[in-house]
Amino acid sequence: MKNILLFFILIFLNLQNVNANEYIKDEREKIQSERNSLAIGWRDNLGYELPKPGSYELYNIRMSGDGKIIDENGNENTLHNLMGGKITLLSFIYSNCTDTNGCPLATSVFYKIQEKIKKDNKILSKLKMISLSFDPTYDTPQIMSLYGKDLSYIKADWDFLTTESLEYLDPILKDYDQPVIRKYNKDGGYDGVESHLLRVFLIDDKKLIRNVYNVDFLHADLLINDIKTLLLGNE
Repeated sequence: MKNILLFFILIFLNLQNVNANEYIKDEREKIQSERNSLAIGWRDNLGYELPKPGSYELYNIRMSGDGKIIDENGNENTLHNLMGGKITLLSFIYSNCTDTNGCPLATSVFYKIQEKIKKDNKILSKLKMISLSFDPTYDTPQIMSLYGKDLSYIKADWDFLTTESLEYLDPILKDYDQPVIRKYNKDGGYDGVESHLLRVFLIDDKKLIRNVYNVDFLHADLLINDIKTLLLGNE
């Protein structure tokens, strides 16, 4: 009788162990799936070796778009005037975006770029980063100022911009071929941004678009490599 009881106890313990192992396996797979669903830009390592800066060419895609904007201090300006003669990274964002692989990703990549180049005065002095809002109705200059308050904490030239209205924003979006889907209430009134495609634009010192990054290629290391390539081409 004791042997039979011991036999069933061992079976029970083995079943418990199997169930525990299955649970752990399921949890590991779930975590791995969640990690894989995050864009490459969230990862510390790119996962492959980049070519040496200057060993490849970035072609002229087209002239970048211009338009009237308002900076975080409420000053009116134009995009091209703000770019000046610097290499520019431009992203379109809105402050209450909750898509992990959308605006938060673009902002995170810009933040990582300034972290990685903070001791490289050569790049810092020749780089402009611009985050321009999709939603001027909500993202006033005050909101954009709050959005960027704790992000640009070093000498990186990073502006957080908006426009006076959708009327001023739409021609800019059209020039950059930047799609956005908007929400409207039952009365047909504008009710904010619903979704958009993530795109970040690399613009050279002559205001030509030289690369466009989507969610699959938006990583700080890759962008810095391309920036260095443009700088070497100017020497």
